[in-house]
Amino acid sequence: MADLNAGLDQTPVERLKGVGPRISERLQRLGILTLQDLLFHLPLRYQDRTRLRSLAELVVNEEVLVEGEVVDAQIAHGRRRSLKIRIDDGRGALLLRFFYFSRAQVEAMRPGRRLRCFGEVRQGPQMLEMVHPELQVLEGVAELAMGLAVDWTTDATTGRETGSEVAPEDNAVAGSATSPETSPDTEAGAVADAASQQRLTPIYPATEGLQQASLRALTDQALEWLRRDPDALQDWIPASLTAPLKLPALVDALFLLHRPPADAGAELTDALLERSHPAFLRLAFDEMLAHQLALRRLRRARSAQRAPVLSGDGRLRERLRARLPFALTGAQQRVIAEIGADMEQSRPMMRLLLGDVGSGKTVVAALAALQVIEAGHQVALMAPTELLSEQHLQSLQLWLTPLDIELAWLSGRHAGSERAAILERIAAGQARVVVGTHALFQAEVRFAELGLVIIDEQHRFGVHQRLSLREKGEREGRIPHQLIMTATPIPRSLAMSVYGDLDLSEIDELPPGRQPITTVALPETRREQVIERVQASCRDGRQAYWVCTLVEESDALQAQAAEDAAADLRERLPGLRIGLVHGRIKAQERAPVMAAFKAGELDLLVATTVIEVGVDVPNASLMIIENPERLGLAQLHQLRGRVGRGAIESACVLMYHPPLTHAARERIDILRREASGFRIAEADLRMRGAGEVLGTRQAGAIQFRLADPMRDSTLINAARQAADRLLAHWPEHVEPLIRRWLGRRDDYGQV
Repeated sequence: MADLNAGLDQTPVERLKGVGPRISERLQRLGILTLQDLLFHLPLRYQDRTRLRSLAELVVNEEVLVEGEVVDAQIAHGRRRSLKIRIDDGRGALLLRFFYFSRAQVEAMRPGRRLRCFGEVRQGPQMLEMVHPELQVLEGVAELAMGLAVDWTTDATTGRETGSEVAPEDNAVAGSATSPETSPDTEAGAVADAASQQRLTPIYPATEGLQQASLRALTDQALEWLRRDPDALQDWIPASLTAPLKLPALVDALFLLHRPPADAGAELTDALLERSHPAFLRLAFDEMLAHQLALRRLRRARSAQRAPVLSGDGRLRERLRARLPFALTGAQQRVIAEIGADMEQSRPMMRLLLGDVGSGKTVVAALAALQVIEAGHQVALMAPTELLSEQHLQSLQLWLTPLDIELAWLSGRHAGSERAAILERIAAGQARVVVGTHALFQAEVRFAELGLVIIDEQHRFGVHQRLSLREKGEREGRIPHQLIMTATPIPRSLAMSVYGDLDLSEIDELPPGRQPITTVALPETRREQVIERVQASCRDGRQAYWVCTLVEESDALQAQAAEDAAADLRERLPGLRIGLVHGRIKAQERAPVMAAFKAGELDLLVATTVIEVGVDVPNASLMIIENPERLGLAQLHQLRGRVGRGAIESACVLMYHPPLTHAARERIDILRREASGFRIAEADLRMRGAGEVLGTRQAGAIQFRLADPMRDSTLINAARQAADRLLAHWPEHVEPLIRRWLGRRDDYGQV
């Protein structure tokens, strides 16, 4: 076996030609310190410049190579001056749009000239278009570069290139065959080099100041190093584990993924573009195996920790059960028993509670809290927004105050003497249940005896925030139990891959009597009919929501949209009582509006997506969502879940702005067909990927670089079995394999 301290994992990238201090610092931002890191910095996707696509076959959001004859070229003087060139190939037409151009370039685009273009197809106002495509004039005319220099970087999570206007600067790596003046990375519209048009072009996660041409040049050097000495890269997975899966050798897979062969046929090209090629599967298997090993290590570490034994005598739980106006479902009772048994152990509970919208997770949390209080400890419940924490507080007050249990609420709006008084009650142990937002993990918040931390929608919190809350309960070497709740349905296969160090509980049964929600999609041209439907529903004694969304993630813009909608609806529906809530309204001003709506004193609530979670008004039976095409499936499902919470037949109207993109139409169709949050989550995973659905990209949790738990589900069991065998027979391979794929990210698992 090779020496663990030798090889490419110990060879710094500074050994490569052209890597000085500036390039080294930029590589470090991508986590690239060694040649091994560079080789495992794999392409996110490929640009296919090998095949011409007919203009009649174009699909929105695809990157394609097309060819056509100039039919018309003109300068448009709208809000932003642009050059518009319409090309035609006899079967279809396409608009090319340039915002940066010269008079000479305009004159060169005379009708009849034949162009070859590469770019992303977008839906324009009138027809399909490409904005600043790479462009080549055919028929022996010199290549023509369109546009100013643009600093192209690739988003490290999506692989999409974004550009901003800059002056050209030397960013090429020494040894690159492409100069900065002609690099497609620095010249918008510049023509791809001849080699890239004969093979699939890899697109890597990049960072500002480090562009695709540079990354490809550096990777070429690392591959040449590996070609000269294949043994310099240790394969930590024995062939006996990969052979039954018919997976290629590690080195062969790396060469193929970084540099697909120039003579790749259609079958190989499609397999690479779809990430179904055995080379992808080999690397996906390696990554999944590294994750499984890291999760097993976290489980072992947790089993060595200690937590308070919280048995309780059951008296408070029995009193609450007797007061509930509904019977607990079988699924709720099963989950309550699982949580209760965990907290009676001396090792810390780490349990993930999955439950669809309206499945009754809050009452499960309340009963878990009572077990902790019976045992003499405190409970902290943390929610990501003030509105959601308020809703939890109201539910818990309704159930726990009659049992003489004192609650406290702490959010960012509490200040001065009011805040000091709350902190004193928490520190003294008077407040047995503390509900709050991120304010709970601030340094001055101290608990007397914290026994259980409940985190709702945990993926919305940063890792270190969750860890600091847990540490507040550390006492005499013991840490509090943790219960993590989410209404974001996660398919079991994904949950076991990403949260494999947690125990899973699933509320897979809705309370009896719930009516299915009818979902319809209507264009905004039918707005009058939608308003009439709202009026009719409210006059029948029902209540309704009207949700406003915007493309920009801005509280100010969202608030303005909601205020405009509320003003318009008040004018059109003078007979209705209409309320308004959005993120810019202070909590103390928002609370009376929400209370009035819940009490039936308002007919219609106009809101932004702040009502996505935690709002429970059984009499609300109609939900209008404006511009649903701007939201993801999970968020749409959460919003829809605000209705259908009683025995009333409910409906959700998705009022979209045409034309819809293919992806938006698919999301809306799925929502119309499906009621199950878990089936919707699976569809969301297929469309957006695990990192987006779980929110791990911004939360800092473990995330997959190459593997996809949905696409590669057949490898999950194989990775689990391989993890067991590797630990049993090759334990010395575990650490280097984890480091290869995760670096130090697996340390986050302690939360």
